[in-house]
Amino acid sequence: MAYPTVSAPYGFHPINRVDGTPYAGQTRLIPIASTYNTAIFYGDLVKIVAAGTIEKFTGTTTGSPSGVFVGVQYVNAESQFTPAQYYPGTSVTEAYAIVVDDPLAAFKVAVTAANSSMSSAARAAVGSNMSVLAGTGDTATGNSGASVLAGSEATTAGLVVRVIDTIDETKTAADTFVELVVKINLHQYNNTTGV
Repeated sequence: MAYPTVSAPYGFHPINRVDGTPYAGQTRLIPIASTYNTAIFYGDLVKIVAAGTIEKFTGTTTGSPSGVFVGVQYVNAESQFTPAQYYPGTSVTEAYAIVVDDPLAAFKVAVTAANSSMSSAARAAVGSNMSVLAGTGDTATGNSGASVLAGSEATTAGLVVRVIDTIDETKTAADTFVELVVKINLHQYNNTTGV
């Protein structure tokens, strides 16, 4: 049987909750500061900063994201309301990120090498924590280039995501999984230290 091919990282895609409840599309609108000039793509990890606004999460081996960015609405340079797949980072006002911020949300994500080329993990990765790679977003599709780093599986408490399961549909061999199911390990809402 032929399996579908995952040819590049695509960010973190919500699929359900860790407790098995189906993902019903719950999101929260969180403002983006008018001075924030970094693009945020569909599937990027994000965090709430001291101003109460959202920014792209830039940690790789430590940190507490508050969720995953799944779209944006803003007013463009022509004063038009614009819903979009990604936040361009310039020439917009009144921007609000659409964020999956449930601490129990589970996400599908690709496994890549340090250069963002596709890689894999074994079933033994389940239960471990892993580092993430920010990757490069695609302005044509609006999709993130984020992924988890192959070989970073460890028990280290501070690593960004916890592996919950593997994705069988895209495995390339009996114990070679190119996609994993993960949750945010140290979710910002559960972190006892505030911003």
